[in-house]
Amino acid sequence: MKRIIIIALSAVFSLNLWAQTVLSVKDNEMDVHHALRTVREWRRLDAVGKSTGVDLSKGVVIELPEGQFFLDEPLFLRPEDAGTAESPTIIRGAANGKTILSGGCALPAKAWKKVSKVSGLPAKAQSKVYVCPQPKVAGRYLSFRQLWVNGQKAVRARDVNDFDQMKRMLAWDKHQQVLTIPTPAVKHFQTLDGMELVLHQMWAISNLRVASLTRNGDSTQVRFHQPESRVQAEHPWPCPMTTKGLESPYYLCNAIEFLDMPGEWYLDEDKHLLYYWPRQGEVLSKAEVIVPSLETLVDVQGTKERPVSHVRFENITFSHTSWMRPSLQGHVPLQAGMYLLDAYKLRPHGVPGNPNRGLENQAWLGRPASAVRLQSVHHTAFENCRFQHMASCAIDYVENTAYDSIKYCDFEDIGGNAIQAGRFSDIGTESHLPYDTKDIRELCTYLYIGDNVLHDITNEDWGCVAICAGYVRNATIEYNEISEVSYSGISLGWGWQKALNCMRENVVKGNYIHHYAKHMYDVAGIYTLSAQPKTLITENVVDSIYSPWYVHDPHHWFYLYTDEGSSFMMVKDNWCPAEKFLQNANGPGNTWQNNGPMVSEEIKARAGRRSR
Repeated sequence: MKRIIIIALSAVFSLNLWAQTVLSVKDNEMDVHHALRTVREWRRLDAVGKSTGVDLSKGVVIELPEGQFFLDEPLFLRPEDAGTAESPTIIRGAANGKTILSGGCALPAKAWKKVSKVSGLPAKAQSKVYVCPQPKVAGRYLSFRQLWVNGQKAVRARDVNDFDQMKRMLAWDKHQQVLTIPTPAVKHFQTLDGMELVLHQMWAISNLRVASLTRNGDSTQVRFHQPESRVQAEHPWPCPMTTKGLESPYYLCNAIEFLDMPGEWYLDEDKHLLYYWPRQGEVLSKAEVIVPSLETLVDVQGTKERPVSHVRFENITFSHTSWMRPSLQGHVPLQAGMYLLDAYKLRPHGVPGNPNRGLENQAWLGRPASAVRLQSVHHTAFENCRFQHMASCAIDYVENTAYDSIKYCDFEDIGGNAIQAGRFSDIGTESHLPYDTKDIRELCTYLYIGDNVLHDITNEDWGCVAICAGYVRNATIEYNEISEVSYSGISLGWGWQKALNCMRENVVKGNYIHHYAKHMYDVAGIYTLSAQPKTLITENVVDSIYSPWYVHDPHHWFYLYTDEGSSFMMVKDNWCPAEKFLQNANGPGNTWQNNGPMVSEEIKARAGRRSR
């Protein structure tokens, strides 16, 4: 059963140095949802001239105590929750950072039982695996793709224990929608239900649900479920590599036959049983085992006319979120985790309304889920917060946003993009069309992302990045440290277009990016797309790229990479150990100056998070 930790609400009308009213959430009566409602009511009554006995003139602080609080639903902030510059709403956790808002479900320790014989389980795992019932939430069995034991992510059972063991595919027939692979070592699978093939494709991966396996000696033909089978077959970019000796690598996952090492788990959804082989030192009768239930923990939604404004989160850890789309519909991304709903080649090339008359493909995209989602907001802030144990993206400023900030936050164990911002392509808009608007309120403007540490990012969707900014204006991304990323560190821009659009005057400065490209290539520490007048990329440090053996082109990696349509940018004084850069199909107006190992040690020393 899902454990709901209830927290109480006691109104303490105390004054701090700024004379803010403090609402302390503790003891055992109400939860954080009711705290938000209480403040909302105070503001409503104050606005209509009704006395509450509460002084809101300097703002309100909702104080959350130390502890892990499992949410049944997202915290939903509306325009009625907005503060003002003089009277902000601050949601603050304990100073030690141990206030955790979790979207997970804690499995009861007493539910685990060791089993001696399990059908389909490899011989080496027999008598070493524990089982517990599949949890229920709100009367329904909970499906999930992640599991954490004592804060460490476990491995969904797969056919390779090390990604260096991945095999290469043999052939891809897009007309028949059939992938040919070497015949799996497992002679018989109890079921193919839930099995996935994860295919490496240049700068993105595809999660493809297996419909059938047809063995033919040393080779096996794999067919997939719809809709991803069609999308995978029709979309041109990125595509499976078929060059001899460089064919795309892949791995299979989510079958009990793959559970062959400590730290792996498998959920049998037919029998409603969860199997796990504990790592050395893990005692399940004493362990904290959490699976994700919610995809979103905080959902802040205003309107263009009534944005949610002047709300801040401080000292809070956001943790344990799910992302189930790959299990329900597959996942075939175009780039940076933006998944394809439809995509195909154009013959002949060209589309009306697109300045790129030679465009040879069209694509329509969806946007991955995020733990914290903000739309139509102004002057919101996240400071000294932690984002961890997330299946997809951590925080997303979607659109209609202005003067928001993410400062001194830590991101770790994030499945997708850690920070996502701005429009990319709406579901109804073809992804290559340049986006512009006469209504500046629609844009993501003046977003500040500074002094954050982002580590172990993109560990589920390898084609994502640490900081992913699409159509943004006046964004500042500075003095962040980024490491252990599967693809690029920072991606700025969208559209693949030389045509002018809404982007301009963005700044990427003083970031320290290292140990990137862990799994993918066609990659860079800092990557840009499309025209962005007066954009500045400066004083960044990019170093220590990975070199996985299985990438499609081992030489196609860069420290700085201005890609299709990048225009009107200044790129200067960025340190990297060599002048390995790419300017691919750029537009006019770019200036490159003093980039490489000659940049001063003073600039190099300044990069990364600054002390407070």
